[in-house]
Amino acid sequence: MLLSFFASPLHSAPPGQIVERVLWTLTFAAQLVLLVVLMGRDHARRYPWFTAGIALAALRLMAEVLLAGRMATLPLQEMLLTLADLAVIMGLLVLVELARRAFAGLQRSLWVVNAVGLLVVAGGLLTVWGPWPARKDIVLDSLLGKLRLMQLLAQKGDLLVALLTVGLGLLVVLFGRRFKAGWRSHTQMIAIGLSTVAIALLALQGTVQSIVKTAHPHSQQEYDHIIGLLASLVNANKLVYLCALLWWIVWLWLDEPGAAKAAPELAASAPEEEPPPADE
Repeated sequence: MLLSFFASPLHSAPPGQIVERVLWTLTFAAQLVLLVVLMGRDHARRYPWFTAGIALAALRLMAEVLLAGRMATLPLQEMLLTLADLAVIMGLLVLVELARRAFAGLQRSLWVVNAVGLLVVAGGLLTVWGPWPARKDIVLDSLLGKLRLMQLLAQKGDLLVALLTVGLGLLVVLFGRRFKAGWRSHTQMIAIGLSTVAIALLALQGTVQSIVKTAHPHSQQEYDHIIGLLASLVNANKLVYLCALLWWIVWLWLDEPGAAKAAPELAASAPEEEPPPADE
């Protein structure tokens, strides 16, 4: 199946399709390399939800590309939307994981206040972001109705996670050094990458909504130009995610500041094993 994706020669494919293939290949390869780094450098134990999130993203990417045209439309959409909803839940768990790592030792009351504040701000922005369907249009008496609800949860959930990610990333950069997320720490590097991806997603969503509201094509040429512009924006967003993957690969491969110095100290402080008794 993977080879069939590249069955048609690139020189005969449209330029947009070539870009999509290259981005897909590089992104999928970077995800696999990142998973190897996370497991090989023992970061999967420290960041299990982040590791699971990268694995889920790789699974979604592979399913979207390799199963298109090979499964019936409804089962494929049901599977992809299920993965998308799981990705939203996974994104929330990753944020909780990073917050606990970054602000370990913070008083519980301050933890609750900051968490509630982020949720209130992000939830308020989400309510005014983009159109919401009327309640009468949300029906669950058919498979299509359930799929529409799953799609709505995935879209709005992605926006909520992105808004929370930007807020958490800002807190980590500003105050993380006072706790356990100083500069060049793995927690801060992960948060910076996630925040960059989130900002790119929010910018993409806002730009697309603006284009859809203001664009009124009067010819097929104008319509094709708008479609090409939207495709370029989507590819730019994918490129930002690819850069974030490379960012994580580099920083997670490197040791945190002080890690090399702390290792001998830990070894020296470990209790020495008693020598075995000599044979009489």
